[in-house]
Amino acid sequence: MNSAHSEEEHAAASAHPKELGAFLRAHRERRRPEDVGLPRTGRRRTPGLRREELAALSGVGVAWYTWLEQGRVVSSKKVLEAVARTLGLDAASYRHLLALAGHLPPAPRETEHDAVVRRTRPLLDSWETSPAVLLDCRFDITAWNAAYTAVWSDPAQLPPARRNLMWCMAGDPAIRDGLKDWEPVARAVLAHFRAQTARRGTDRRTQEVYEVLRADFPELAEWWECQGVDDLTSREVTAVLPGGDALHLALSAFHPVDDPEALVLVQAPVSEADRQLVARLVQGRARGERPAPGCEVVTISPRPPMRRVG
Repeated sequence: MNSAHSEEEHAAASAHPKELGAFLRAHRERRRPEDVGLPRTGRRRTPGLRREELAALSGVGVAWYTWLEQGRVVSSKKVLEAVARTLGLDAASYRHLLALAGHLPPAPRETEHDAVVRRTRPLLDSWETSPAVLLDCRFDITAWNAAYTAVWSDPAQLPPARRNLMWCMAGDPAIRDGLKDWEPVARAVLAHFRAQTARRGTDRRTQEVYEVLRADFPELAEWWECQGVDDLTSREVTAVLPGGDALHLALSAFHPVDDPEALVLVQAPVSEADRQLVARLVQGRARGERPAPGCEVVTISPRPPMRRVG
């Protein structure tokens, strides 16, 4: 069989055309005519570029591109590369585009995550003053350490359907109200979640996560529907504790070698003073002096007030 033909068949079988169309449309509508050297003349009914403009700039037929946005066809890497250049996609967004079009290798077979939890938990526990969690491929929180419980909250207090990092970023007041610069960090986590799940596709649990987010936080609908993707990079975050102390943490993420789709998030204290502060929180938590902030969030009705999205 012709190798190019077999490659096209693989792409068609593993593509997600509807998601691909929504992704392209969202980025086209954000691309301004002046970004690609077109004059902005008169009133435009369509936000961003028109389909015919994008097609012409990418060297593809208008009808073909329209079908692509409508989820009726899949396309070659060459065509997608041209469209990506016109849209100005960064590396993470381009990889996401290829994943949706079925042009990336399939995700590795899902491992027995329970075994990964058993092997990873001693590592998490060894970080006595660094809050850390283990996430599966759908960002469900499957293991955490005492430092995470002391600084943030106890995931065990959440119903299983909401024991997910995406829900915690939006619904746990310890994170939502205690994390300085909450919005950019939350958006970065969501962008990585979307990129992480693209290769596997939207399975039942991933769809359930999105449905729970939409139901619990309709005011953040623009977040859940946004098509932006990105890689999660190391950064410094600041937690403002109930007593007013500022805790500075260096956030890092890595994949366990025996489960490349799982993710370990660890937040190391930036300074010795920060390390000592975490140690005091852990000791106080062990003595029962201070309940884990946010552990009262076991239901979502009534929903705690959210900050307005600007």
